[in-house]
Amino acid sequence: MPAAIKATGLRKSYGDKLVLDGIDLYVPQGTVFALLGPNGAGKTTTVQILSTLIDADAGQVEIAGHDLAEDPDGVRSAIGVTGQFSALDDKLTGRENLILMADLHHLGKIEGRRRADALLERFDLRDAAGKLAATYSGGMRRRLDLAMTLVGDPRVIFLDEPTTGLDPRSRRTMWKIIGDLVAGGVTVLLTTQYLDEADRLADQIAVLDHGRLVAQGSAQELKRRVPGGHIRLRFADATELHRAAHLLTDAVLDKENLTLRVPSDGSLPALRALLDRLDATAVQPEELQVHTPDLDDVFFALTGRPDTAKEALR
Repeated sequence: MPAAIKATGLRKSYGDKLVLDGIDLYVPQGTVFALLGPNGAGKTTTVQILSTLIDADAGQVEIAGHDLAEDPDGVRSAIGVTGQFSALDDKLTGRENLILMADLHHLGKIEGRRRADALLERFDLRDAAGKLAATYSGGMRRRLDLAMTLVGDPRVIFLDEPTTGLDPRSRRTMWKIIGDLVAGGVTVLLTTQYLDEADRLADQIAVLDHGRLVAQGSAQELKRRVPGGHIRLRFADATELHRAAHLLTDAVLDKENLTLRVPSDGSLPALRALLDRLDATAVQPEELQVHTPDLDDVFFALTGRPDTAKEALR
């Protein structure tokens, strides 16, 4: 797919501190791309460079067809940014905040008010449109913040930890909004500390650690890289259990629960190969469950071990 964001060899230092060490990114149009990493890994710095807020020391970036170095204004016209902290004016109403943003985009009085009212409706803020932003709940503030980002109709949106501090209901509301945006063709680059959020939303995930990309792929691809995945087979009786154990010599036997735990990456080819081996000897499990590591396991494996362990997982 065509790239909405393409970065090559991105580097950034502050004095002697190397923040980004030559990272490469490729984000297809109309997808969600999640950047994960511990605090200080370089996530926010990456977003700040891509959104033209700070300059990189080295590297090439192209966003929505615009070269960041040669055409930063073209990049700015194509993007929207929602930072970690709300950019609302608490002394203005929700509608006034949106109209202010429309005026900054030079949309004109009629079009600006039309756009503001449409976004209030879209984000379920119409009933609160005349209330001061200072009175809004955390979830309402984040929805209004994102609505302000959309006033300029951006093709690429940077969301820097958009659901931090929100309750579960507000988080799910934000997830639905993000999903709707992507369904409409918008590209979202998301940084988050919530691994379930990345698992649910992201088409591709990149893991940053000490300014370097240590892994990249879909959630399922990353999970399959981490040891610990297995297929659990349960049998009706001890006879079938021991027949299977004799066949699958690398499996862990649990006589009490009549189960075998077979090491596996959880992929379809691995599952098919296992079933073929069982069928060939007429061994019939009563129940089969596939267990794969979750993103928590991936995150700690990639960012919480020595570099030699990380290399083995790449």
